[in-house]
Amino acid sequence: MPIPTAYDLTLPILKMLADGETHHSSVLAGHLAQHLNLTESEVDERTPSGQRRLPKRIDWARWLLKKAVLLEYPKPGFSRITERGLQVLADSPPKIDDAFLSQFEEYQNGQKTETIEADKKVPGDLEEDTPEENLKATYDTIRSRLADEILEVVKNCSASFFEHLVVDVLVGMGYGGSREEAGKAVGGSSDGGIDGIINEDRLGLEVIYIQAKKWDGAVGRPEIQKFAGALAGQKAGKGVFITTSDFTDGAQEYVKTVGTRIILIDGRQLADFMIDYDVGVTTEATYELKRIDIPYFEDQ
Repeated sequence: MPIPTAYDLTLPILKMLADGETHHSSVLAGHLAQHLNLTESEVDERTPSGQRRLPKRIDWARWLLKKAVLLEYPKPGFSRITERGLQVLADSPPKIDDAFLSQFEEYQNGQKTETIEADKKVPGDLEEDTPEENLKATYDTIRSRLADEILEVVKNCSASFFEHLVVDVLVGMGYGGSREEAGKAVGGSSDGGIDGIINEDRLGLEVIYIQAKKWDGAVGRPEIQKFAGALAGQKAGKGVFITTSDFTDGAQEYVKTVGTRIILIDGRQLADFMIDYDVGVTTEATYELKRIDIPYFEDQ
């Protein structure tokens, strides 16, 4: 079964705190996993950022309940039910959702924070995902749009500029040493299907041969075969074929069969590398996502 939403977890959590004792979130997670009959793989399900989904949703369910003063945090990571929380349980509500919590003034005030308001404007909302998950989804959407824009611009560049762009990306990834050292790699070779050569490391112990194709149509097997032949003529062991389009299935299957190591980079991968290594892009804003350092408070 899918991991319940933060709102779906509020009532089960409040019931588990009904004994009035203080419980750590990890204990709540264990009890909830049993209560919900979650499998081991479901308990270990991860968010896109690599965090376990169940504990994150428990944290947000606790936060919702705390905003409504139905539970309190006696210390970081721990929860305890309040008198109001006990009164709510005594009324046996069928569920505790946003509409239910909105009856409490404290919750309404807390719910108007910029975090939650922004959360309602991104793919999914707190009904399904936590703000961290929504933030990741929003980031992925923005990055995907940026990659599309980059690729569109690159396709309209000249072939010679594209070849230099390719070298900039490879230098950004750590190949070829400095940009000045790698600048000789493009434009001087053009030897039977090879556009350039770049050192794999700054010592030049091994070189990588480059083919850069600014194409609209998919690159097929014949082009890769020609590149492989050019590499063999140079007794080269490694090559990178980069294009603004993509590769046919035949081309991708072919590189698995040749002795020479050939890496295929399509237009979307190239755009992603440009973003990752700051080629043709600039940082507009940076946001740090932090969490409380619970061990810091444990000895108080």
